[in-house]
Amino acid sequence: MKTVFVTVGTTSFDELIVSITSPETVQALTARGYERLVLQVGRGSLVPAADSCPHVTLEAYRFKDSIAEDIEQADLVISHAGAGSCLESLGAGKSCWSSSTKMMNNHQLEMARQLHMDSHLLYCTCSTLTETLRAMDLSVLQPFLPGQPKNFAHFLDKALGVQ
Repeated sequence: MKTVFVTVGTTSFDELIVSITSPETVQALTARGYERLVLQVGRGSLVPAADSCPHVTLEAYRFKDSIAEDIEQADLVISHAGAGSCLESLGAGKSCWSSSTKMMNNHQLEMARQLHMDSHLLYCTCSTLTETLRAMDLSVLQPFLPGQPKNFAHFLDKALGVQ
């Protein structure tokens, strides 16, 4: 069953939850073959009922110790633009979206825009989410290669004369 996982992290981002569960967005998802929608709603005031989105299986929860399993099971991850969520999704090799209007002028938005410019993820706002879903081409995304911490450790060792 093709699954979309939406995460807002530990924040409150009701605008994203309203956008993803709107009839127009659900229709765009089902037109793309998605049948399951899993929402991690964080501290938001909205926890949609399981029957609130016709034509998709909907699950919603506030928090879990880890969202790694939800990311792994998802075919598409839509994130609130949190650095951790984006990097965890990309590191798992999942197509990732970043959707934020509430985080203007901060490092998370800057990171999401840079990852978008580098073709690692798609970026949109809640107001453009439905249209972006309709027009998306996930084949243009480039794999996000994990960091190489050993190279940095080697550099430090050499710079400090340890090696």
